[in-house]
Amino acid sequence: MKVFGGKWGIRFSEGGVFRDMALRTFRGGVHPSYNKDATYAKPVLSISTPEKVVIPLHQHTGAPCEPIVKVGDEVKIGQKIGDSQAALTAPVHASVSGKVKAITNHPLSTGVDGRCVVIESDGLDAWDESVKPRNDVDKLSPEEIIGIIREAGIVGLGGAAFPTYFKLTPPKGKTFDTLLLNGAECEPYLSADHRIMVERPADVVAGARLLMKAIGVEKAIIGVENNKPDAISALMKEVEGDKGIEIVPLGVKYPQGAEKQLIWAILGREVPSGGLPVDVGVVVNNVGTAVAVKEAVAEGMPLVRRVVTVAGSCVKEPKNLMVPIGTLVSDLIEACGGTQIPPRKVIIGGPMMGVAQHTTEVPVTKGTSGILLLSEKEAAVYEPIPCIRCGKCVDACPMNLMPLWLSGYAEASRFDDCERLGALDCIECGCCSFICPSSRRLVQGIRLAKAEIMAKRRAK
Repeated sequence: MKVFGGKWGIRFSEGGVFRDMALRTFRGGVHPSYNKDATYAKPVLSISTPEKVVIPLHQHTGAPCEPIVKVGDEVKIGQKIGDSQAALTAPVHASVSGKVKAITNHPLSTGVDGRCVVIESDGLDAWDESVKPRNDVDKLSPEEIIGIIREAGIVGLGGAAFPTYFKLTPPKGKTFDTLLLNGAECEPYLSADHRIMVERPADVVAGARLLMKAIGVEKAIIGVENNKPDAISALMKEVEGDKGIEIVPLGVKYPQGAEKQLIWAILGREVPSGGLPVDVGVVVNNVGTAVAVKEAVAEGMPLVRRVVTVAGSCVKEPKNLMVPIGTLVSDLIEACGGTQIPPRKVIIGGPMMGVAQHTTEVPVTKGTSGILLLSEKEAAVYEPIPCIRCGKCVDACPMNLMPLWLSGYAEASRFDDCERLGALDCIECGCCSFICPSSRRLVQGIRLAKAEIMAKRRAK
């Protein structure tokens, strides 16, 4: 089978017969320059074991972990080093073998200091005895699969880092009928998910099947943007003859990979205001998360590494790297040959939703999909001018909100009005700020409003 990408759809050649497939998409969104050429075709490479890793005890949505090791302990790869009894959390594991040198606060990519376990590598790359393949995978019950996922510390690898076991357990009275795997990777520069789909399609599909069993559904759909025809081809070949898993090409538009937009584009279902995907019978996971599930269930491997794209015009050799969790950003930059010009901005994640850093001495976490070193031109910031009421932000908003009014009310501290206009439905994708001809800081204003609304609710 050959796959040819096009502007309006994908054309497949099967036995010399061509057929067109319409692309699915959603309302709103924007078309930034994708800038993926530097890493799009580069295979994932494993970096050398770092001399030390700094593993945060809180790198997921939910309660932080408490350390279950102490300074001076010898640890091995895959050994659990932190956990919590909270209902929503995710344990953390050692990503290198060596000695625990410190348990201390350290700068994190979120902009604050967090408690971390610092491990000095012994260079042996010794694995914990608990990490071994299972011979009874087919006999595991859904509850056992979810339990393994929890103990492996797996979270959403698309960036949100929501604990996967919790997402797979629907609230009382609700059920799933469909699993969606997100292979859109719509953020500019990033190509980690793309390379996973091209290089490991069998693991993506195996993870999908395990997730299907865990939630008790017979249907799974993998959505992939049209600018990744090689990934679509690899996955289609892998699911050939499998009626339970479908590959759906998606239009190239940001934020195609957002949960609610993905659900609408593929299934035509609208998640209600304030609701979750489970409210429409769907669970959404990232393709990288599916691979992590396969590794945990079939191979006994907890989440101790992930693929990270290192890109931007300031990097000498942009790469896709397999990285131990806790590796410092500075070590990844060095693994890419360093910088060829000083970066104007260093961003963890993508340029649309990523977080700018004040130092490169922050660690890679489970949610780190990319590290961008951007030049003055790439990271240009313009001074905002008054809103001209053009309405472009309204047209671009994928959540059908009115960013100009939400931001304006936030600036005036009228947070009740922000709540009335649906500020909490904002997914902070940045489309409004990107498209604004007046360079207004729209998403920042809405983010402030959301924080104030939630603080008020907690106070009550």
